[in-house]
Amino acid sequence: VIGLVGLLVVPLQMSLIPLLKLYNASGFLSKTYLGIWLAHTGFGLPLACYLLYNYISGIPKDILESAFIDGASHFTMFTSLVLPLSVPALASFAIFQFLWVWNDYLVALIFIGFGSGENKVLTMRIADLVGSRGQDWHLLTAAGFVSMIVPLIVFFALQRYFVRGLMAGSVKG
Repeated sequence: VIGLVGLLVVPLQMSLIPLLKLYNASGFLSKTYLGIWLAHTGFGLPLACYLLYNYISGIPKDILESAFIDGASHFTMFTSLVLPLSVPALASFAIFQFLWVWNDYLVALIFIGFGSGENKVLTMRIADLVGSRGQDWHLLTAAGFVSMIVPLIVFFALQRYFVRGLMAGSVKG
């Protein structure tokens, strides 16, 4: 548990150089979306484990015991009971992780590169709209406003679970 909490405070930006060296040494992970996905997944797992462990440990044991007595396997208990009951925690984690990845310009810039290749994420494309001396700021603000549509859709679609998922496991009673 202490190691998991310790991993929560290590930001991805702190390990950009070692990860970039590792990706360049592997050859197939450099300048690809897969490299970014793996980095974000690896650094998002401690928060997912912490949040979901606290939520799932709060599920009453009586429900799981009664399902076991009725003959349910561990997989059936997980898919039929634990997973549907964990939707608020999964939704709040999905919101956090999505917003973290969606707004991440630095990691995409480091792992994909500064070049003018086709592999660019939205934040890199928006940054390319501004000229070298800062002109065309109106294009930057318009693109920033349009790029907010997807995060707003994700948040409003999952907002009813958000507060329940965050408060889960924090109050014992």
